[in-house]
Amino acid sequence: MFMNCRRVKKWHFLQLVSMCCVMSVLMVCWDHVGHHVVSHVKSYSYRYLINSYDFIHKSLSVSPEQAARFGSYPYLLNNKDICKDKNVLLLLFVKSSPGNFRRRQAIRSTWGNESYIRHKLGVIIKVVFAMGVHPDVLSDSLQQKKMHKELHKEHMNHGDLVQQNFLDTFHNLTMKLLLQFRWTHENCVHTRFLMSADDDVFIHLPNLVRYLQDLRRQNVRNLWVGHVHRGAPPVRRRDSKYYMPFDMYQWSSYPDYTAGAGYVVSGDVAAKIYQATLSLNASMYIDDVFMGICAIAVGVSPQEHVFFSGEGKTPYHPCIYEKMITSHGHENDIRYLWKVATAPQVEGFSSGLVGKLYCTAVKMKLLCKPYFTNTYSCMAAFT
Repeated sequence: MFMNCRRVKKWHFLQLVSMCCVMSVLMVCWDHVGHHVVSHVKSYSYRYLINSYDFIHKSLSVSPEQAARFGSYPYLLNNKDICKDKNVLLLLFVKSSPGNFRRRQAIRSTWGNESYIRHKLGVIIKVVFAMGVHPDVLSDSLQQKKMHKELHKEHMNHGDLVQQNFLDTFHNLTMKLLLQFRWTHENCVHTRFLMSADDDVFIHLPNLVRYLQDLRRQNVRNLWVGHVHRGAPPVRRRDSKYYMPFDMYQWSSYPDYTAGAGYVVSGDVAAKIYQATLSLNASMYIDDVFMGICAIAVGVSPQEHVFFSGEGKTPYHPCIYEKMITSHGHENDIRYLWKVATAPQVEGFSSGLVGKLYCTAVKMKLLCKPYFTNTYSCMAAFT
């Protein structure tokens, strides 16, 4: 039976065409879209079990002897006196790689300038760069000696490098996590807060210091704050660098965790996480997920802060700078961002009714987008 198109009303015809277009797109994209949507719905519904019960950390529990082997690499560079000051507000571990000298220099001259922080902000913050051994120099003894000489010179000039003898690769990021908590336990247990950040992260230290000072006055404990991922599913695609095989992690959801680009814990949580690492299998190479597993073991939950960035770079605007804490993806523009974000005119930019309305409108335009950018959420526009 054929349909007489002349008898079909115009809007029926348009409806039919639209439906055909939608069905065509779904047929072409179903494998990707369907798997993505189903995996997230499944994982988010499963996260309650993951976060509420201890079967994950029990399944990953190992003997103390086995756990010790994961973080027992010898130090190649170290400075045990970094935290000799007793009134350290924040120990800031920056995950770096041996060849990223320019990034470290940019950090030392901007948000990681300890002298500026002490004299301008009136607090003591210690910045430490954590790293392993560059994988490209292992097969070349001359290159290895040259790089070690350069790092040794840098360490003699600044005294802020901590290097252990493991390969500095993506799949060894958990080794850096073990390094930072072990080193803190051994050398800076008195710090009030510990922060972990990548070396391409911009940190607005004046805003962060004000936030931490307020927390210190409240004597806050059990703090783990950052950009929280809730109910994230393991990636099962072998072509992804985040690929997670079933034999390493068989559940449909990761525990809640903060993005590894930058997060803060209180000193008591740092001590608890260190104790958790002494009895867990650290072969889980996604470090922020492993942090979530350690946190479950000690009863700590991550807290969302709308001005901690995920993997995305925050938009550039004074209304953003006024409250920003971290922004990710700054390989080459840290000096520029430090200059504009800490300019005197930024402070109080949104003061007054007109300023608040203006900045709210600007942040809504910049942050409340229909697609996910993994930076500040839309809620930041109203905070």
